Amino acid sequence: QVQLVESGGGLVQAGGSLRLSCAASGRTFSNYAMAWFRQAPGKEREFAANINWDGGNTYYADSVKGRFTISRDNAKNTVYLQMNSLKPEDTAVYYCAAISRGYFRVVAPRGYPYWGQGTQVTVSS
Repeated sequence: QVQLVESGGGLVQAGGSLRLSCAASGRTFSNYAMAWFRQAPGKEREFAANINWDGGNTYYADSVKGRFTISRDNAKNTVYLQMNSLKPEDTAVYYCAAISRGYFRVVAPRGYPYWGQGTQVTVSS
């Protein structure tokens, strides 16, 4: 089992920045690819970004590309999501998720077995 705990959410004005963190425990962190998903009220959970086991490969949804950056620190068992130029439509609960490192290219939420509890991000206009 992998336990994931997100932090760093909050309220920010449009155009502002936030950095989310997700701390992992329970298994060897580098055995997992990591991802960030988000879910807005009344909408399905959607993929935002993911990163392979060593940080050498990343992938972004078109909606966040160029504004969000995913990174990881395997020594700290932590994955980050730096969010810049935030828009009101970025308002959502943000979740980190883990998947075995061989499945890095999976972007469907149902493919991820491990999830954090989520952190709220609210962007005001």
